[in-house]
Amino acid sequence: MKHLIKYITIFLTWLPAFVQAQDSPAQCEDSCSHIHGIDLSHYQGEVFWDVIGDNTHMAYVYLKATEGGDRIDATFERNIEMAHQHGLKVGSYHFYRPKTDQMKQLQNFRSQCLPKEQDLIPMIDVESTGGLSTDVFCDSLFYFLDLIEETYQQKPLIYTGRNFYNKHLLGKIDDYKIMIAMYTDDEPVLADDREITLWQYTGKGRISGISGYVDKSRFMGNHTLRELRFKH
Repeated sequence: MKHLIKYITIFLTWLPAFVQAQDSPAQCEDSCSHIHGIDLSHYQGEVFWDVIGDNTHMAYVYLKATEGGDRIDATFERNIEMAHQHGLKVGSYHFYRPKTDQMKQLQNFRSQCLPKEQDLIPMIDVESTGGLSTDVFCDSLFYFLDLIEETYQQKPLIYTGRNFYNKHLLGKIDDYKIMIAMYTDDEPVLADDREITLWQYTGKGRISGISGYVDKSRFMGNHTLRELRFKH
């Protein structure tokens, strides 16, 4: 009976993905040469990694590790172990809080983002100024980015939205690879026309093995996973 319940549950996680495929155009996950992946946090609940592992169209996953100075994602430890077991390239990310002490945020992230467990460079999720002016916010952010680079001996990937980038980060993070979130059918173009490494094209994706929505992304142009490889 336990096995039957498990298989029924897994089947129900497949169903939304099938329905989504019928209702809206996919980002050519089944037919194009772009490299696709997902990012996950506790919001996705229980993840059936054995099912995701069989979905060869997802090559990588970024897992939320921490937020601010003291929040640790409750699913991170299990997710990173299972993602490795099922063949995905794994990276960890930190949700940045501009008003929280940067050293506390670094220590929080370091406690979870262990170099030996990383396939991909760390990612810093930058979505809010915390009510600070752009100049003060950038001073705070750049100090934190320097701390991350010093700790891991490589620059992190920066995740942000197109509009947020254009308003607060335009021309200021040219030395960093970026993932841009923009949920439209057209590829994102930034106000300074700078190159984008990854595009998060939906926050309401479906995938077998996850019952709810999931963020999906893909590499832009000729960019590849090799560019994000964690240097040990």
